[in-house]
Amino acid sequence: MRKFTCVPVAFAVAAVMLTAGCGSSQGTAATTTGSAGRAASTNNGAQPSQAGRLSVWKSAQLGPVVTDGAGFTLYRFDKDTPKPPASNCAGECASAWPPVLADGAKAGRGIDPGLLGSVKRADGTKQLTLAGWPLYRYAQDTAPRQTRGQGAGGTWFSAAPDGTKAQGPAQEEAPSEPKDLPALSTVDDKERGTIVRDGKGRTLYRFNKDTAWPMKSNCVGACLEKWKPAKLVDKKNIKGIDPKLIIPYTRPDGTKQLTIDCWPLYWYTGDKKPGDTNGQGLNGTWFTVRPDGKLAK
Repeated sequence: MRKFTCVPVAFAVAAVMLTAGCGSSQGTAATTTGSAGRAASTNNGAQPSQAGRLSVWKSAQLGPVVTDGAGFTLYRFDKDTPKPPASNCAGECASAWPPVLADGAKAGRGIDPGLLGSVKRADGTKQLTLAGWPLYRYAQDTAPRQTRGQGAGGTWFSAAPDGTKAQGPAQEEAPSEPKDLPALSTVDDKERGTIVRDGKGRTLYRFNKDTAWPMKSNCVGACLEKWKPAKLVDKKNIKGIDPKLIIPYTRPDGTKQLTIDCWPLYWYTGDKKPGDTNGQGLNGTWFTVRPDGKLAK
């Protein structure tokens, strides 16, 4: 069976685009990081984090959120346990989610000192706990009061002052999916301009480690726990995207994945409601997509 390689629109003349298609590329795709609680290591996430004087800030989306002395959001991990306190985040996980040290931690305004405690980690350090839950920073939060780790892998959540998950009233009840959306369409995002979404209103993303020439997905194995390949759509049921850019990609397991201009597309399990863009910029490799297939940074 004849196979074709994919030439992105930016490098092809119109006649070629009308006659040539994309075929699946061969070879073993590289495994990427991406299990619940695991992400690529970053330099600022390599060491445990000092707590300082804890405080509380009121997030419009999440309600009261606990921060460390520098104003960075603190998180809890669903795979940990509070009774007895135990951390199940080590190795690569601890690089992406630096444990907050108990030494020197103080309860600021809005936090009950009686809820603070500590748990001894496997390396001998003492990690701060809140109502029994071990606390962490997120390496991808680069400024105070960011919550980029919220909902990551469906297991990481900002900590509320009582140790529960900070999810806010808007998230207590799952929002319904938008009605009558095309299978693939665009939406105007106030920060990123026009980006692509699927028929359920989910934001679609590109992975920087994928390639369009040859067309290949390098999100396999554990990566697929958080990043789900977008399914093919009927070209008659799209809006705002040139149908000629919609080309199927055959994944290593034989399933078909949606691409725009030969770039494989995915949706992120950390996006909890239509319109969320929690995957934007994660690990410096995941980005929302413009209608022409280019990155929306």
